Amino acid sequence: MTEQLTRHRLPVRVLLAASVGNAIEWYDWTIYATFSIYFAKVFFPAGNDVLAQINTAATYALAFFFRPLGGYLLGRWADVRGRKPAMIGTILLMAGGSLLIAVLPGFQQAGWLAPALLLLARIAQGLSLGGEVSNASAYLGEIAPPDRRGRYSAFFYISTGSSVLLASILGFTLAHTMTTAALTSYGWRIPFVVGGVLGLVGLVLRSTLHETEPFTQNKTRVSQPLRTTLREHPKAVGWLVGTTAVSTLVYYTYFSALTPFAVTSRHAAAQDVFLALSIGTALFVALQYPLGALADRFGRRPQMLVFTAATALLSVPLSTLIGPGLAGLTVVFCVGLGLYTAQTSIAPALMSELFPTEVRALGIGAWYNLTVALLGGTAPLVINALAAAGQSTLFFWYLTAVAVIAFLVVVTLPETKGKTLT
Repeated sequence: MTEQLTRHRLPVRVLLAASVGNAIEWYDWTIYATFSIYFAKVFFPAGNDVLAQINTAATYALAFFFRPLGGYLLGRWADVRGRKPAMIGTILLMAGGSLLIAVLPGFQQAGWLAPALLLLARIAQGLSLGGEVSNASAYLGEIAPPDRRGRYSAFFYISTGSSVLLASILGFTLAHTMTTAALTSYGWRIPFVVGGVLGLVGLVLRSTLHETEPFTQNKTRVSQPLRTTLREHPKAVGWLVGTTAVSTLVYYTYFSALTPFAVTSRHAAAQDVFLALSIGTALFVALQYPLGALADRFGRRPQMLVFTAATALLSVPLSTLIGPGLAGLTVVFCVGLGLYTAQTSIAPALMSELFPTEVRALGIGAWYNLTVALLGGTAPLVINALAAAGQSTLFFWYLTAVAVIAFLVVVTLPETKGKTLT
């Protein structure tokens, strides 16, 4: 065992270069939802704060429907031209969208042009993130040795969690040091400026990456690749959609929807929500690598069964703790995100192991992002709409139902631990 560990060294520099770019992508995506409670009234007519929040959530949701297109176009680019150029393209789109939001005029200055430009920026980010998840997952999966793919895969959500942690810490700091009036006036623009600047750092880092060996050795131009995934890999598509359904709903519930919901509907203090989210996210990041290593030893399927079953059993009870007070909020975020790590730590590995090289990026990108668009993107909109109708508990029963379906899908999932990618 010692000899094996000595022989293999994690390519930390390569993993960080790939993952830092991904972190910036997710930072930019997350701050929109995190700070929406402040800029919702800026981009929509004054007079109805609840309607402004719903309109902002709707803009958030609409951008998700461009993710499948981004997954298809950028995934196809990655399968034909290479993972590296596609990953550079995604970060340019994301950083550009962030900078545009940072300088946009509000409704009072530009009328309906303001929300239209906001939607345009979100569309660019939706296209970008649609390609980012699939291409970064394929890259990490392809550079990893078969028996260590879980460990390599863990870096994807280490970067994601770190970026969300940065967003939540920034939110806590701004909420603690600035008045609500100042945040609504200009403070919300600060994290978008930071995201644009970080995009330049990510661009430099990703330019140092090398193409993966599986792509170089096995690349084949496939005509009608989307149809090929359905015709030749229908079970892989079904497993990907089933596992992604619960994963994306959990992600956007905890990292996006609960922040404005807890503040506007359950009357929690914004700084308490941001602090609880930061604590939960730190735990989420810390558990990624250990659980990735655990999956390399015991397999993907057991962890997925634990995650889906626990989510089905605990989502409604945890929802009762959302409200004023840091303690209850901390329990919600730590338990929910701690359990979620069982899935995220192996997600890129599992998705990469479902498809062959010639359709891997497109297969992940198209079907993953279609599922995310339908379930993840609508999460903030659904929870806000149900809260406005006085039926917020139904959202958590909805999450429970999706987790039950995912559990049944995982029961049929074959074990892919140690698979050699071709």
